[in-house]
Amino acid sequence: MYPTPDSIKSSIAAGIDCTHLEVEGDGQHFNAVIVSNAFAGKRLIQRHQLVYAALGDRMREEIHALSMKTLTPEEFKN
Repeated sequence: MYPTPDSIKSSIAAGIDCTHLEVEGDGQHFNAVIVSNAFAGKRLIQRHQLVYAALGDRMREEIHALSMKTLTPEEFKN
């Protein structure tokens, strides 16, 4: 069974306190917009590592590709 955008969204939301979260995809390739205060003061790679940690083994086993925009609430407003 392929992962769904909703299942990926749930996994991210369980691991990161998000103020905005969108996930779209076709079962293998996904795009996400993730807005969280947890990203404040972090470099892009650190933000992505937080998302990968939230997804855990799913990133390695189920998700073929995930393109993401990781923003703080202030960045998202602009």
